[in-house]
Amino acid sequence: MTQQEKLEKILLRVQKPARYTGGELNSVIKEKGQVAVRFAFCFPDTYEIGMSHLGMKILYSLLNSREDTWCERVFAPWIDFEAELVQARIPLYAHESLDPLSEFDIVGFTLQYELSYTNLLNMLRLGGVPLLASERRGLKNLVVAGGPCACNAEPLADFIDLFMLGEGEEVMHELIDCYRASQDAGDTKEEFLRKAARIEGCYIPSLYDVAYEEDGRVKSITPKEGAPAKVTKRIIRDFDQVFYPENFVVPFIETVHDRAILEVLRGCIRGCRFCQAGFIYRPLREKNPGTLVEEGKSLCGSTGYEDISLSSLSTSDYSKLEELLNRLIEYTDDQKISMSLPSLRIDNFSEELLNRIKSVRKSGLTFAPEAGTQRLRDVINKNITEKDVLRSSALAFAGGYTTVKLYFMLGLPTETDEDIRGITELARKVVDLFYSMPSRPKGKVSVSVSCATFVPKPHTPFQYEPQITGEEIAHKQDVLVKSNTNRRVEVHYHHSDTSLLEGVFARGDRRLGKVLLRAFEKGCRFDSWDETFRFSLWEEAFAECGLDPAFYANRTRSFEEVLPWSHLDYGITEEFLQRENRRAHEAVPTPNCRQQCAGCGIQTLMGGACFGK
Repeated sequence: MTQQEKLEKILLRVQKPARYTGGELNSVIKEKGQVAVRFAFCFPDTYEIGMSHLGMKILYSLLNSREDTWCERVFAPWIDFEAELVQARIPLYAHESLDPLSEFDIVGFTLQYELSYTNLLNMLRLGGVPLLASERRGLKNLVVAGGPCACNAEPLADFIDLFMLGEGEEVMHELIDCYRASQDAGDTKEEFLRKAARIEGCYIPSLYDVAYEEDGRVKSITPKEGAPAKVTKRIIRDFDQVFYPENFVVPFIETVHDRAILEVLRGCIRGCRFCQAGFIYRPLREKNPGTLVEEGKSLCGSTGYEDISLSSLSTSDYSKLEELLNRLIEYTDDQKISMSLPSLRIDNFSEELLNRIKSVRKSGLTFAPEAGTQRLRDVINKNITEKDVLRSSALAFAGGYTTVKLYFMLGLPTETDEDIRGITELARKVVDLFYSMPSRPKGKVSVSVSCATFVPKPHTPFQYEPQITGEEIAHKQDVLVKSNTNRRVEVHYHHSDTSLLEGVFARGDRRLGKVLLRAFEKGCRFDSWDETFRFSLWEEAFAECGLDPAFYANRTRSFEEVLPWSHLDYGITEEFLQRENRRAHEAVPTPNCRQQCAGCGIQTLMGGACFGK
């Protein structure tokens, strides 16, 4: 029986077989003998999540635009399909060719979330690729990674040959060119890696020695064999001219974001002190409205999508939003295409924006105050007020909405029980506002409060702060629930054990590699999914490896400490992060970048001021 026949047989026994078939519209098929480099783009989560990820769409098309390279897609198989693959002895394969991972020159992972790391190991093992970088000898099966979690690459240093820091559209071409040159020269893997270390944004863990203090803190990070002392992230300076796909692969099944996506801007001006994305993607860069309109027309025409989403960290901060909407609406109205505007700020939410999104957001509107009191919002530099929340809610109710979702965090630095009670108090005020409006919509109002546990992240002003313990989380959640006395307010909160694990790997060092490997060997998979997460196995792995998760998650870092990611430069200076940390403890907000430059350091990478003076 051929592998194709085996696949057809087992696909009949699993959920959503279209996750694993390939053959979708706009997928790229090339002749294997006509390309020099085969690249497996791996997303360490399910097909529905991976196919919604914009970065994968961009780099898949970019790599396939090269005549010498064939990029194929690989996704983490769900539990049922993994069991069938193992039973049938079929290695994990790429969607386009059905070839196993072991046949690819480069195996690339995007790291979007710390709790996907066991999936990364599982995909390598299922695909027949050795897990440890030290076990992969030749240029074949070079394992690379990028994405936001690469900003602290150390927990994966044992497994990944090369990390790409920052934005990938330019560095990816340079890496493939370097790889091809090494192929032609007959280089060893080590020779190639030494050459790749000269490419800005490429970090080679094997070229750095890490020493530790007796108490477990990092003592030193020492480069060797000519590697730079600091690896600087790659940044796209002319964002309006950056590569963008003319089409997307169109899945056979519904995905999380099943629509045409236009990236209107990259970066953020806000400086929320908890938000890693707001710092590692700095500075804000925008595309011109004309560029975006043409990209939208191209994508809708090539995919058949009837919905365009404007994507960014904060779409309402796009300086030419009104012009863009006016130009897009001419096309979308004519073609009967709807338009959605996610990532809207409370403080610049307007009636005009509401009118734009009413046709596609029937269920409700979502706002993110993040904290329940003004003092704590000043601590985190959210730069919104209770008045902003109520004004935006009033606009939503006047526009016919009866459901509002409010996002908050528990465990923020300096948080008190009073701040937690302020969450449900603010939600109650939104309910009262609805019933006080003389021209409110018919029906009853529903306000949903969702509280995630705060996780300190690298390259933010809160990278020095302790994460609250499981006992503290339980106490805060109890205060939250007991403070809610309004039946129109629903309160939801997240699982505390997953937050602890996320915090450990977000700020961890290389020694965590053995914990990760041990947990994987014990059967950990899909740790971000409630139905598959088994914290007891992680506890066993930490104990067997002699490491304490509290050391990584629950202690304060001094400003003088060598952090595991100190040699990875994202353009934000330590002086700025420390200054912002002090301002947080003083509850002093910092103006956004358009109002006043805070001197974060990113201007150096840009070669000048981020905004015209």
